[in-house]
Amino acid sequence: MNIVVCIKYVPDAQAELTFNASDNTTDRLGVEGLLSELDEYAIEAGLKLAEAAAGGVAENTVTVLTVGPDKAADAIKKALQMGAHAGVHVSDEAIHGSDAAATSLILAEAVKKIGSPDLILTGMASTDGSMGVVPAMLAERLGLPQVTLAAELTVDGGTVIIRRDGDTASVTITASLPALVSVTDQINEPRYPSFKGIMAAKKKPVETWSLADLGLDAGSVGLAAAWTKVESFTKRPPRAKGQIVTDEGDGGTQLAEFLTTHKFV
Repeated sequence: MNIVVCIKYVPDAQAELTFNASDNTTDRLGVEGLLSELDEYAIEAGLKLAEAAAGGVAENTVTVLTVGPDKAADAIKKALQMGAHAGVHVSDEAIHGSDAAATSLILAEAVKKIGSPDLILTGMASTDGSMGVVPAMLAERLGLPQVTLAAELTVDGGTVIIRRDGDTASVTITASLPALVSVTDQINEPRYPSFKGIMAAKKKPVETWSLADLGLDAGSVGLAAAWTKVESFTKRPPRAKGQIVTDEGDGGTQLAEFLTTHKFV
């Protein structure tokens, strides 16, 4: 089974996130970044499927695919340390500022260049944009069935089966392979890279492709081609000093007035 897992390099949520003053895009170079946490669940799901199918006639491979700046290689590195077999990094200056539609276009062409995977896995959303629309867009571009928000995932022959948990019920959905599946953070517990995995990752193949390698025109992606853009931004104001109430017998009344005034009750 050939599995492709789409992953993303995102700014660390613990860092002071901001935008580039020049074009109002997210600053991805001036802050520390890491592999999107939600994508680790997709990597783990792919590894488990590959391990479960081990011993068959065909070789089982998990290839991770990312689109991003040079630093995005760190996301591939961690995925390889977790156990993925190979990585593909699409990096090109013209990609800067791309929206979800352009990102799905780049991913689709990269998947085609990788080959014909049996299964494409993604996280439920990225931890920076949190849009969650790229999996559906990617499936549409590739002409594949999509089964999203999987809390459980199995493959039986040429069929993929997922369980999707809703607020009041769980549903079982099936699709024929090849297919695209997005997984939630309830599906598994991602493994930590072991020392053996860290050392083995150094020898695993990683390819870097440009837009030209994918046959894409730079004008079809990037900020200029984006359907949406940030018009302006301002830094969050510092937290104001809170009001200290000295309870002299009327503390409860003052609290009720505060909650009422601010429409909390």
